Amino acid sequence: MSRVWFITGASRGLGRAFAEAALQAGDRVVGAARNVEPLADLAGKHPGRLVRLPLDVSDRAAVFATVDRAAAAFGRLDIVLNNAGGLLLGMVEEATEEQIRAHFDVNFFGAIWVTQAVLPHLRTQGGGRILQVTTMGTGGGFPMVGLYAAGKSALDSLSEAVAMEAEQFGVKLTIVQMGGYDTGLFTTGTTATTPDPHYQELRDKLIEMWGEDAGPAPSTAAPVLMELVDLPEPPRRLIVGGASYDIVQQALQDRTAEYRAWEHLSRKAPG
Repeated sequence: MSRVWFITGASRGLGRAFAEAALQAGDRVVGAARNVEPLADLAGKHPGRLVRLPLDVSDRAAVFATVDRAAAAFGRLDIVLNNAGGLLLGMVEEATEEQIRAHFDVNFFGAIWVTQAVLPHLRTQGGGRILQVTTMGTGGGFPMVGLYAAGKSALDSLSEAVAMEAEQFGVKLTIVQMGGYDTGLFTTGTTATTPDPHYQELRDKLIEMWGEDAGPAPSTAAPVLMELVDLPEPPRRLIVGGASYDIVQQALQDRTAEYRAWEHLSRKAPG
């Protein structure tokens, strides 16, 4: 049967790639983004199967109203892809209060508003899927992208709770930990801090380490997502990307080794 997707951040990057894959599979899509004009070509290719809704996910009232419109567009919501986000690039000390709050308003609070808004619809219809797009970097912070990782890590933890709360209603949630893809996140989706010269040496090392490779096209991740939504019992979390999988596994091993190295100190406290 044709499923109905609700995708935030649908106009570019991963959101756009996943919308295209869903439409190609014969599903219907409600695509939400601040600017939905880039979706006009998709709407033309798939008449009657793509509804475009403008949305700023940081506006809670707008999120609830838009989700209601999305559910009414095709009569239900089967798969909710919580994908909208941006990048705050810079050292933590450099970031202003305004930048930090604006960043979390989209990457964390915006995802909460979408989750809260879709749950009543999914509960009423007896089930559905929620895909929370985080990042392979939620296991820990990293210089210059610490605030991005912090927002995604917060969403990761929150989503664990939502998964346990909502499973009684037939709602299955997967935390989709994306690897590095050429999504435009480091260009059109980026807010940069004003560089502090004290961090210039570290900044130069990081830029050299990252290089100019933007990563594979988002479309290469779409088959994994399409296979994921077909699973009757999907995983609670999934790393998308072979290289990213290896990096995450190594980080987990390193963290476990450090815990064990200091186990003697941990056990000196009774709690």
